[in-house]
Amino acid sequence: MRPKEALLGLARMTGTFAVFRAMNRRRILVLTYHRFTDSPRPGRTSAGLLAAQLDYLARHYTVLPLSTVERNLREHRRLPPATAAITVDDGYSDFHDIAWPVLRRRKLPATVFVVTDFVDRRRWIWTDKIPYVMARTRVDRVSLEVSGTRIDAALKNDGARRAAAARINALLKSQPDEAKDAQIDRISAHCGLALPEAPPAEYASCTWSQLREMEKDGVEIGSHTVTHPILTRVPADRLRCELEASRARLEEMLRHPASVFCYPNGAYNRLVRDAVGRAGYRLAVTSDSGLNDTTVDPLALRRIQNEEENLTHFLQSTSGFEEAKNALRPRRRAADATLMQPDAP
Repeated sequence: MRPKEALLGLARMTGTFAVFRAMNRRRILVLTYHRFTDSPRPGRTSAGLLAAQLDYLARHYTVLPLSTVERNLREHRRLPPATAAITVDDGYSDFHDIAWPVLRRRKLPATVFVVTDFVDRRRWIWTDKIPYVMARTRVDRVSLEVSGTRIDAALKNDGARRAAAARINALLKSQPDEAKDAQIDRISAHCGLALPEAPPAEYASCTWSQLREMEKDGVEIGSHTVTHPILTRVPADRLRCELEASRARLEEMLRHPASVFCYPNGAYNRLVRDAVGRAGYRLAVTSDSGLNDTTVDPLALRRIQNEEENLTHFLQSTSGFEEAKNALRPRRRAADATLMQPDAP
């Protein structure tokens, strides 16, 4: 066992995480998930780990729908101690097939943020295209330029293919949609693959009928835009359309108001945040990491991501221990820098 893992295990056994959980009981924990799997798999939460995490939440937290959290924040009403909310981004079909049954057995609410064109089978989530290509190409090496950076990677195994896809996607995030789409097409051609028009089953969304079915069992449906662009990189008219059209489509298909929103890729700024409010959303979640005080901006809630296949890491991050540890790091670096200064003459 690595020293870091050993220290985390010791912190868990000695009750350190429980102390931090108690210290943060007046703060709001919002969890975020993306993909699910029946058995452990990189980048996805397994059904077994999800069950263990939810059992822990049920024992130590009051798990509420996001809409209830929003209402209490807006009305300045006190939330129960140790309030938590569960959120899932993108709305892939594996949420319906794998995660929802685990939640339903425990009667725990969750909020799923969906991309309306994705649910309508009109497009992929763009971040899935390069992983699809890297996993299926028969070439054993890629050597190409992406967003001005040269990529030269051997695709010798599944791990190398995932790493190459992650690096390429990170570079593509800096590009406007049109340039990004053109580069994805060029990379696909370089790898000898043609992307299907609609995402294959592994990358498919929940259907509208599945979403309506899950709403009956405590799953809220929120907006994640129409096409999942990086909102800080689109013009004002496109930003307004992404926000308003996705909300309208949700309300058309689900027959009730839609008031919660998630920023794609966590990208937002003051202009985007204000546009979300003008579009009629009352609460929005970010990818900023941390717990939330009751004075938090309802359109900028922080969340805890927990897709590592490790319950100890989950306890560390949800308790607030990891947040405190990260807050100390700049101070430690500053102190180290001071110690390294030469003595005054």
